[in-house]
Amino acid sequence: MNKLQATALILLGASFMSFVGLLIRLVDSADGFQIMAYRSLSLAGMVGIVACLRRRISPLRFLTSFGLTDLAMGMALSIAFSTYVFAMLNTSVASALFILSITPLCAAIMAWLWIGERLTKVTLMAMVLAVVGVGVMVQGGIDLGRTEGNLYAFVSALTFALMLVLARRSKKPDVLGGTFLGGVFCMAFGVIFSLSSGSDLAVSSYDLWLILFMGGFTIGIGIAFVTWGTSYLPAAEVSLLVLLESVLGPIWVWIFVNEAMTWPEMLGGTIVLAAITAQAVAGRCNEKLTPA
Repeated sequence: MNKLQATALILLGASFMSFVGLLIRLVDSADGFQIMAYRSLSLAGMVGIVACLRRRISPLRFLTSFGLTDLAMGMALSIAFSTYVFAMLNTSVASALFILSITPLCAAIMAWLWIGERLTKVTLMAMVLAVVGVGVMVQGGIDLGRTEGNLYAFVSALTFALMLVLARRSKKPDVLGGTFLGGVFCMAFGVIFSLSSGSDLAVSSYDLWLILFMGGFTIGIGIAFVTWGTSYLPAAEVSLLVLLESVLGPIWVWIFVNEAMTWPEMLGGTIVLAAITAQAVAGRCNEKLTPA
């Protein structure tokens, strides 16, 4: 796979994941923990299918192929997904999105300190531009006083960045094993949190099928594509490209449920899109790459 193909794969994955906000809007009564449990179930299943097809191996062989890196990636990804839910429950959406926009910076610092990945000037400028764009999108809704929720968002940004750096460090052609384990661990967390909060796992059939679709065909396929392409691009570039999800998400809600976009959302989204485009164009390369 060359760099251009990896970039396209990651952008496609981010596009799939951008439908999550719309689908959550359509959920009737399931709570956050129930959503986390059921969507992680179908996420793990879809990633497992993609991995078996990608590697041309049997499910049994896939399930016995995990190593320590896969376990570490799975734990990091499950913490990122779980704390994302807690952030949305304990702070404003605007605050969570703004804090999560520092993921590329976290990934860049970790990758530089741990595996020696250098940050290009274009990527640095694109990262700054992206943070500015997200800031414009959510301006007026940021609540810096809700410490607990903001801390969850920061932990989510850190652990997602850690997952990307672990993927780069592994030097594997794909890291779908770690992604699969992330879904399994997150499903376990969702079940535990749901039961410990005095709730249960009973949801309507409408919510169940919607959440399973969300996990399998938006997050599942999306995160599989993103982590597949991660082996071929620097961690900071990957996390920057994934911000496309934040740009497209409000557009789908506007189109399908008529939730109007504000001018700051449109302006900020355009700025983020410009940053992503600049990175994608600057990183375009036709030569074959080996996983770094």
